[in-house]
Amino acid sequence: MINKTVSISPDLTNEKLLKTLIENRTIYNLENCELNLFETYQKSELVPLQFNDLVVTSMLRGKKVMHLFDKEGFDYLPGESVIIPANVEMKIDFPEATFDNPTQCLALAIDHKKIKDTLNFLNEKYPKEGQNNFWQLDETNFYFENNEDMSIVINKIINICQSNSIFKDTLADLSLQELLVKIVQSQTLKGVTEGNVRITNLSLLQVVTFIRENITNKIELKTIAKNAGLSTSTLYRLFKNEMGISPVEFIILEKIKLAKRYLTNKDIYIKNVSYEAGFEDSNYFIRMFKHYEGITPKQYQQLLHKK
Repeated sequence: MINKTVSISPDLTNEKLLKTLIENRTIYNLENCELNLFETYQKSELVPLQFNDLVVTSMLRGKKVMHLFDKEGFDYLPGESVIIPANVEMKIDFPEATFDNPTQCLALAIDHKKIKDTLNFLNEKYPKEGQNNFWQLDETNFYFENNEDMSIVINKIINICQSNSIFKDTLADLSLQELLVKIVQSQTLKGVTEGNVRITNLSLLQVVTFIRENITNKIELKTIAKNAGLSTSTLYRLFKNEMGISPVEFIILEKIKLAKRYLTNKDIYIKNVSYEAGFEDSNYFIRMFKHYEGITPKQYQQLLHKK
């Protein structure tokens, strides 16, 4: 988990202005995108929704259960985003929605040409290293958590769409470009950390392999860079460009991933987990685990073994 960040929720619709209690919709139309804010105030199941364009959705309040691509439903919570291709139907459950606890979700439909033009621009202006390594959206990697940068961009787009600025279309276009960059980076990070994508950038592959082979040791950036034949500044740019995080953050995430495997043992001590995962200080391990996972290692261990 990469320190999930929740976007700021816009004000809810005045109760007297609600058209429906299930997926009440407020629309903001711009030249290359359409922002939809959906609110639901009562429990319901399998509510269908579909768009003609690719949609970036992000949860703002409450809880949904999403059903997509004939896969098992999954909880959808604030600080998380889902990409839905054009003309794909989603079905949504609202297991907890009430007037006191409504759901609120944004759905940003983006014009196909805008997406294509942005990705072409990125591939021409900022080409990635490696064979067949392009800026592209991975529609199979459709569910991910928002980091702080992603949350900031989403907030920006909401504010632009709700503004009365004569420049709103231009400002929105710039923010859409930024959003697409952040999505590609988030998808790459998730794919690399979960091991479900092939790394085509040979330098990144070499670095990630070296980190994983030495994850239980103290890993210095100078050593990583030297092993890959890179300078430390190039190493830093490589991670920031490809995944939107620093190499140090990636190392911490890999150590935490290893720690979570050890925590499946209900009898292991947290201090021992810290040591086995390559942290030199158990207090630092606990702080980092809570920072990225939202709970302490002990709480995580207890949740795993709760009967």
